[in-house]
Amino acid sequence: MIIHRRAVLQGLGASAGVAAFGAPAIAQAKAKVRVGYLHTLAVDGQMWLANHLDAFGKNAIEPEFREFQTGLELFQAMIGGSIDVLSTGAVISNFPARGQGKMFLANAVEFATAQLWVREDQGIKSFADLKGKRVATTAGTTAHVFLNTALRANGLAAGDIELLNQRMPDAVTAFISGAVPAVALWVPFNITVRDKVPGAKKLVDASTYYPQAAIMSGWATSTDFHTKQRDVLVRLVKAWSVGNDLLTGKTDEALEILQKKHYPQVPLADFKEQFQAQKVFPAQEWRKLFADGTVTKWLQQVTDFFAVVGNIASPIPASQYFDPSIYMDATKA
Repeated sequence: MIIHRRAVLQGLGASAGVAAFGAPAIAQAKAKVRVGYLHTLAVDGQMWLANHLDAFGKNAIEPEFREFQTGLELFQAMIGGSIDVLSTGAVISNFPARGQGKMFLANAVEFATAQLWVREDQGIKSFADLKGKRVATTAGTTAHVFLNTALRANGLAAGDIELLNQRMPDAVTAFISGAVPAVALWVPFNITVRDKVPGAKKLVDASTYYPQAAIMSGWATSTDFHTKQRDVLVRLVKAWSVGNDLLTGKTDEALEILQKKHYPQVPLADFKEQFQAQKVFPAQEWRKLFADGTVTKWLQQVTDFFAVVGNIASPIPASQYFDPSIYMDATKA
């Protein structure tokens, strides 16, 4: 059951040849799980593929999907008790560090999903030209984290620009109208910019700073749900893994499914370009990244950013708010 899904860009479908991960839960009462998510490929791709293949049902999960526009809204809903779990972008490293929720699953590394676009017709051709200028973005998001990294890498501090904090659709509109000369965005908004402002220039994307500044998207749940419903989370991850197997094992087929049913407004070629802006891994590679502390390290890097810009006095480290054991249990042979 889908409560709400705004048609910003949508898509999904199926592959009959992919089996569910693990045996179906037979004669087991299905657990209703209220799932909040952001509608962007790096966040909801595996989820929709798993749903299409009925992987949730086969693992005794009855999901109720609800779309949100920002990670802040997602965490507010979870803290308020209206959703049980959520899937989001960089903000996954923020609220759990404040003691608000536990992260238990990674979706992707947002390898190049965050991008900085500038208008050369307003005199912006390099980072040096940004000094004292307005840059639109959505504060506290993947794009904001990336922008901060890009500025520091090019000899600028956050205070050297005037940050205009807007919802991403509004930030992009401001850039297109010429109200601001630069915008830090995430895909697929780059397509809108490219189409509406032919002279716009992509100054840099997040891939330049990978892996030193990798940004994760992932899943979190409330501390209470994590404590009392761990078995449900394991089954949910088993279902998610089915979608991940399809996305990593039969990528072209998976992307065609997603584009057709959930992202029809995005041409398939553009949709495949979006996918190239993220990194996803097969199950065994994810297990390695979970086990050797790589995912924890990537999360901590972003938490350190939020600790500064968000004034988190005593942030909980990623090693405490991230629980890799759920994924490890869900995917063990």
